[in-house]
Amino acid sequence: MTQKTVQAAVVSGVSRGLGEALAVALLARGFFVLGIGRVSSMKLSGKRYRFAESDLSKPALIAATVAPGLRELAAREPAKVTLINNAAVATPAGVLGTLDAAALESAIAVNVTAPMVLTDLFCRAFQAGGVARRVINISSGAAQSAMAGSSAYCVSKAALEMLTKALVADHPGDSLQSISLRPGIFETGMQAYLRSLNPAEFPSAPLFRSFKDNGLLKDPADVAARIVDRLVMGPVEQGRIYTHTDL
Repeated sequence: MTQKTVQAAVVSGVSRGLGEALAVALLARGFFVLGIGRVSSMKLSGKRYRFAESDLSKPALIAATVAPGLRELAAREPAKVTLINNAAVATPAGVLGTLDAAALESAIAVNVTAPMVLTDLFCRAFQAGGVARRVINISSGAAQSAMAGSSAYCVSKAALEMLTKALVADHPGDSLQSISLRPGIFETGMQAYLRSLNPAEFPSAPLFRSFKDNGLLKDPADVAARIVDRLVMGPVEQGRIYTHTDL
């Protein structure tokens, strides 16, 4: 495989859900993939896959675990490389006035600080020049519309969309593209957790139960395949917030 044909991707949160599905789809299309998370997935293996074990709730430690994999990926001199900031937590779930400060701190670390650190490391590892670079921030409709009991998640997704805009402002006119995606609703462990909660503590629990009861949850594998084909491999509009209707 020559430099002209090598495509690479970095995906956070590959242990399950959308992150796992994205890595599987990318590997199936011939990408070299660096997966990041606390644990990998049994579905991910092979010569083109490398896993970086990293606790994203401790952003100060991310560089030590992820930078070697980024350097290895850069050494392959890919023609194009994409970072997908996918990892996120939905906890703490509950209304303001009942939340734990440590849980809030951890949520912001995983959902906001870690993507910023990963983006910074990505820009360091892949400098402007011969490689086309793209950052895709996996956001949510919660970035725009607040959900009762999900303040930490909503605030962090709004911040992630601002990261997309900040990246565009910091790197105008070079080979770095930055977009956000609100991928819609699909079946994940996060969905199962939220619909299992007591509505007295998490007022939006009935909404999440309705997604399941009404058959509205898509298969993460289908969503991932569309993301890879449309937003990783296809052309994108700089700084745009894409939604599930664009996939």
